[in-house]
Amino acid sequence: MINLTLTGVRVLDLTSYIAGPYAGALLGDLGADIVKVESPEGDTLRHYPSTLPVESRAYLGVNRNKRGIVIDLKKPAGRQLLERMVRKADVLLHNFRPDAAQRLGLNFSALSAMHPRIVVGGLTGFGQVGPMRLRPGFDQVLQSMTGLSDCQGADEGQPRVIWGSVVDYYAAALLAMSVCAALFARDRTGQAQEIDVSLLRAAIAMQAGRMVWAQGEGRDVPRDLRSGRLAGIHPTREGWLYLQAQTPKFWQALCKLTGLDALAADPRFATMTQRKQHEDEIVAQLHEALSRRTALEWEALFGDRVPCAAVRTVGEMFEHPQVQALGLVATHEHPTLGQYRVLAGAVRIGPEGPTGIGRRAPQQGEHTDELLREWGCSPEEIEHLHAQGVVFGQP
Repeated sequence: MINLTLTGVRVLDLTSYIAGPYAGALLGDLGADIVKVESPEGDTLRHYPSTLPVESRAYLGVNRNKRGIVIDLKKPAGRQLLERMVRKADVLLHNFRPDAAQRLGLNFSALSAMHPRIVVGGLTGFGQVGPMRLRPGFDQVLQSMTGLSDCQGADEGQPRVIWGSVVDYYAAALLAMSVCAALFARDRTGQAQEIDVSLLRAAIAMQAGRMVWAQGEGRDVPRDLRSGRLAGIHPTREGWLYLQAQTPKFWQALCKLTGLDALAADPRFATMTQRKQHEDEIVAQLHEALSRRTALEWEALFGDRVPCAAVRTVGEMFEHPQVQALGLVATHEHPTLGQYRVLAGAVRIGPEGPTGIGRRAPQQGEHTDELLREWGCSPEEIEHLHAQGVVFGQP
């Protein structure tokens, strides 16, 4: 068995959608045993529209490295079973709103009473306290609330969301990081640890460079972090190319390689601020130069001298040589889909360490009986739990 950083850590993952489940997947990448606990209705993300038959593409992507069990927590026997599991777990993740967590007995005080060394990772939309604590929160709701959408659409004069659930994924990273820190604190103190991560915290934290308000400034002071149109996506003879050439070294290299030496020698364009002031003149000449080659040709020519990337589709990433070199793609067998390729893991610890442990996302309740046996349930108990509709899944 591969011995990873979190090998031996058992995590009960009661989350759904993207942010919570992906935090579990990140912990699974590090070797934790992630048990996905679903309701009979299943994770809502399973039912999102998808071009894949049967399964949701998003669900498969954010639930790697887990085993799945279905428990009906609305039934007393279901809650008793979960309590039994909690006593043998290290971490419990949930994304219930505070009132729902309290109602289900999954708030920190109740869980720490069951297990005095448990780490509880609570993920909410707006936090555990405050006037909005009970509101449902989703990625795009928080983007709109916190200024992300406003900044994203600044050029067009109309707010726009950033598709790809960036707040969800950042919240997942914060939650996974916090679990690792809480496990460290627990091992030092011997005490249960409570984690409070929210989409609101994540959305604000993502904008640390904008969340600076100096004395004497107006509320609407410009907070855009962009340094001008030179750093952006530009047309070429074929395809689009992103360029970032703001430092003196990169600016000089860009001018030389595009044949625009006169720009590099012009004192009007000596600094980043000056180039932004004259960006219309510079960008017009740059576009004319870039029209002589394709985006891929410019990418190859610039190499490591000018930060750039030809604009590609996600599909092209599966076979990109750099992605392959990092071992970022794994192939899994699926009972209904056949083979599918997916991210292998987000991190690697140590030069020889593996990227993830290679388990595909589970079908609903796929490991129910396997997990019940591991938690000490007898065959008779398992049969009774199925008969009573407390658990569901494949025998």
